[in-house]
Amino acid sequence: MGSKPTIALSHLGCEKNRVDSEHMLGLLAQAGYGIGADEDQADYVIVNTCSFIEAAREESVRTLVELAEANKKIVITGCLAQHFQAELLEEIPEAVALVGTGDYHKIVNVIERAEAGERVKAVSLEPTYIADETVPRYRTTSEGVAYVRVAEGCDYKCAFCIIPHLRGKQRSRPIESIVTEAHQLAAQGVQEIVLISQITTNYGVDLYGKPQLAELIRALGEVDVPWVRMHYAYPTGLTPAVISAIQETPNALPYLDLPLQHSHPELLRSMNRPWQGQVNDAIIQNLKAALPEAVLRTTFIVGFPGETEAQFEHLKTFVQKHEFDHVGVFTFSPEAGTAAYDLPNQIEQSVKDARREEIMLTQQEISFRRNQTQVGKTVDVLIEQENPATGELIGRSARFAPDVDGLVYAKGQAALGQIVSVTIEAADTYDLFGSVAAAAPASTPTLVTESLAI
Repeated sequence: MGSKPTIALSHLGCEKNRVDSEHMLGLLAQAGYGIGADEDQADYVIVNTCSFIEAAREESVRTLVELAEANKKIVITGCLAQHFQAELLEEIPEAVALVGTGDYHKIVNVIERAEAGERVKAVSLEPTYIADETVPRYRTTSEGVAYVRVAEGCDYKCAFCIIPHLRGKQRSRPIESIVTEAHQLAAQGVQEIVLISQITTNYGVDLYGKPQLAELIRALGEVDVPWVRMHYAYPTGLTPAVISAIQETPNALPYLDLPLQHSHPELLRSMNRPWQGQVNDAIIQNLKAALPEAVLRTTFIVGFPGETEAQFEHLKTFVQKHEFDHVGVFTFSPEAGTAAYDLPNQIEQSVKDARREEIMLTQQEISFRRNQTQVGKTVDVLIEQENPATGELIGRSARFAPDVDGLVYAKGQAALGQIVSVTIEAADTYDLFGSVAAAAPASTPTLVTESLAI
């Protein structure tokens, strides 16, 4: 019997997709398949696709077409496969298999069947699977950071979002499972764990009958990982219990990623997020009072159908008032299958683009001021890269999440994958600049890399 084929993987989309990619690679490696980064040399290329918005679909399709033109044997996985399961195999003859968002654990069987000459479609009508700590994982992030998915799917019906259709209903992992995986990652030398799901503040509702995020945070406090960061925290779910857990758990970073989407109550009702519109101001003020050192990140959508100039100005004022540390802005993308797809009063793309630019320019001034407050401080930095030409170290302080926020550039010596003290000497809109302090590496989080390509 000959050696097994080599597999390369092209990862597209979010960090939740990345976890799926890492589990597929882990399963394939465990089964004896070669894992390679060179798509030209690989026997199969898995493309883990994104289909969240039009731009993501275009990137996914462009990647598939390029591989097809190179006569590669393609396995299409992820959200595009789930979304367009009836069309993709027909439209891309080079695709040997289609694997849905709830079927990535079948990847070894899929490759075996493809090797036998079968054209495989493994797409569940509604995804129900979620990997746990027993599923092998081939990490593709820098050595010091790992994402841990605490739940999959979503029970909300936001008018602009197709995720429930692509990912299924919410299904949480038990606290014990998550903590066990965190211990495994700590044993591998991971310094930062990032908790992810569609709505992290809803963690546990389906499993325990009520949110259990506070209990999860406290349980992770027993894991020997210096930083535990949380993404996708709905502000209405940041209860006093959750805030207390963050305050009282030494490795829980006071970094709050709040997917607000907008500020105007009427527009939030149109988005099918009416509960949020009445509480944004008060919740953010309360969060700042409870966690004065908190770093706040949020995302907004501009150009939602019917968004008036007055409603847009409300959003701009909201951004100016609350001075978030980090803001991402997206233009509304009409997605077939969502309630907002055919709403009246759709807005011209040029207007959406102009509004996005205006919010981003407003935020740049705020981000610059927020970063300037770090100058002169000595902060903990997770070192993730070294510039081979200059020897300059590149990493992140606790105020910067991987891939979405800024970086810290530091002069000096430090080991990759370790947290060290860096004295900040300068700052611009997005990044900080400094030198490694003479003191020993930091061991506790204070707030005072680019991921490896597959």
